[in-house]
Amino acid sequence: MAEESIKPPHRGLKKGLYVIPTLFTAANVAMGYLAVLSSIRGFSVSATNPELAASYFNSAGLAIGLAILFDTVDGRIARATRTATEIGVQFDSLADVLTFGIAPTALIYAWGFAPTFTENTFGHNLSVFVLFMFLMCGAFRLARFNLQASRPAKLAEGATKVDKKAFVGLPIPPAGGLLAALVHFAPMPLSFYGNVPSHYYSYALMGLVVVLAILMVSTIRYTSMKSPGGGGRQSFFLVLIIAAGGMAIFFYSQYALVGIAALYVSHGIVWWIFRAVAGKLRPARNEAA
Repeated sequence: MAEESIKPPHRGLKKGLYVIPTLFTAANVAMGYLAVLSSIRGFSVSATNPELAASYFNSAGLAIGLAILFDTVDGRIARATRTATEIGVQFDSLADVLTFGIAPTALIYAWGFAPTFTENTFGHNLSVFVLFMFLMCGAFRLARFNLQASRPAKLAEGATKVDKKAFVGLPIPPAGGLLAALVHFAPMPLSFYGNVPSHYYSYALMGLVVVLAILMVSTIRYTSMKSPGGGGRQSFFLVLIIAAGGMAIFFYSQYALVGIAALYVSHGIVWWIFRAVAGKLRPARNEAA
């Protein structure tokens, strides 16, 4: 009886809470895996049955979108229940490499570049290189984030200070999510639009992939949305924004997902330009005064 009284209460319940974030991370991995399979199946029928291929590509894009939801929830649950662990952080990063690195590159290749360019041509080889650089930049972005989050003291020399309210560089989930949202917006293979237009679209898409890759390894700050900053009215407006976004996604997912992803990707650039301009104007005003 004495040993039972010493045993800490709710030990089993607390131990079980550690499994919940891992389950959401596993769901994240599952969505990435299904997205890759759907991309392969879509490419296999893109030349003979574009409509069926579009359904596969659309499924892959939606799977990546669901993965963003799972990736957001697992972190918030871990922080809310105080069950964040080192292995959980590493598992989450490995899941993100698959779901938001490999899966979007496979989807974009199968949907856009592979049906458009003949193998071993300049356009095809360039597209493969661009997608590889996107994947490498995303992996580097995750490695830098993990290092900053776990060992900030060792990054004293030349490192950006860790800020819980902002990410340094574009996170890989919205980068991969924007590519998936584009496919969801127009799931038909790019080759369906004709030879010349598909080539123009493909090169424009390469430019977007390059921009996303550069943003991921940049030092531009993006809001993390982890600390809304205050309660009361701000929290109320945040709930309204989330509810409105959810309704827009439910009824107009093709437009809403592209708009939300593009807005998040661009807001960091806008704030970076605003800070740069404000920083240059401030010394000029001081000199004038």
